[in-house]
Amino acid sequence: MQGETADRILDAANALMVERGYAAFSYADIAEVVTIRKASIHHHFPTKAGLAKAVLERHRMRLLDGMARLDAGFSDPLKRLQGYVRYWDGCIRDGSIPFCVAALLGAELPSLPDEVQAQVRLHFDALRVWLERTLRAGSKTGVIHLDGTVSAEAQLWMAVVHGAMLSARASGSCDVFKSITDTAMKRIAV
Repeated sequence: MQGETADRILDAANALMVERGYAAFSYADIAEVVTIRKASIHHHFPTKAGLAKAVLERHRMRLLDGMARLDAGFSDPLKRLQGYVRYWDGCIRDGSIPFCVAALLGAELPSLPDEVQAQVRLHFDALRVWLERTLRAGSKTGVIHLDGTVSAEAQLWMAVVHGAMLSARASGSCDVFKSITDTAMKRIAV
């Protein structure tokens, strides 16, 4: 799966899944975007489920890398959380990643192949663990106020960010994402 062609296939598949969902894209769509034959896609990714799994694995690795950069770049847990939200705000505004592919596929979970479902769950688990660690650290240092348990607050933050993405998409306004996440941030900031 290595190489420029595989990366271009992954990029196209990611964009198509974000735009249309899992069921509504095909190898023909990818072939058109990447300008290669469908057989070339099958050479790199024999099955659609395997392709979606690879997209989600790459997405999760990028998430883990981004969270590590936030951890290294900000000693203040509230600033780390703000950085995470700012990242998505920027992606939505510039159209580079208008929606988290794992969140989108999470909505389709019951209809997805088992191997794709597993990758979606791994993504949410990784995000939950980081959010719990960040919220716990912020609560301990007094920069974050939690109304519920750390676990419940982490789940709430995932719902807020992903729900804000959905609201921004439905309304056609990037400002909706910022308004929702700013309100949520004010709720926890001490």
